[in-house]
Amino acid sequence: MAEQHPILKLRGITRDFKLGSQTVHVLKGIDLDIFKNQYVALMGPSGSGKSTLMNLLGCLDTPTAGSYELNGNDVSRMGDNELAEIRNHEIGFVFQTFNLLPRSTALENVALPLVYAGLGKEEREARAAEVLTQVGLADRMDYRPNQLSGGQRQRVAVARALVNNPALILADEPTGNLDSKTSVEIMKLFDDIQAAGNTVVLVTHEEDIAQHAKRVIRIVDGEIDSDISK
Repeated sequence: MAEQHPILKLRGITRDFKLGSQTVHVLKGIDLDIFKNQYVALMGPSGSGKSTLMNLLGCLDTPTAGSYELNGNDVSRMGDNELAEIRNHEIGFVFQTFNLLPRSTALENVALPLVYAGLGKEEREARAAEVLTQVGLADRMDYRPNQLSGGQRQRVAVARALVNNPALILADEPTGNLDSKTSVEIMKLFDDIQAAGNTVVLVTHEEDIAQHAKRVIRIVDGEIDSDISK
């Protein structure tokens, strides 16, 4: 591990928020390395700072102080346009609420990031079909979200996250809106994705979901309380 360069490297990360005349210190000096092909769960109680940390990891926010390198890029100093570029190329997001376009087919939803990447229609559709097949939806490509079950919708969301071959898959409570049987199926899919060579960071408050990960990091009061690898 020492010879590898971390794919995510955080040093001294703090994040403060102004609430009226008060300053709330949400993250208090986070140091963290995550390496390629690791499967990491971020856990913590409500208000611990895990969502704030996830937003920083996903380049949806920038730190108050400290540095964050993602795949060799110092993203902690980037402006909004550069961050948008990084998000599109380096990060695949999976959200609890799926975030699919309701009037678009599964294929169109999955192909959308490739529009921003500048690929032609034929190439976009071929790549989208490839990842939809990978997540077990080869026979559902022309279905719209309202014609799919919750589990199938989340599979579409996972396919969309994979379509750009990102450096990092970031999943925020990915089973939060699913029943227990479907949750097991989706977590099996994440296991397969990580086994195929992807780096997965999972944000969850559920112990059974976190147990799928090979490394569990617990955040308490804005600091890393424990970091355990299996």
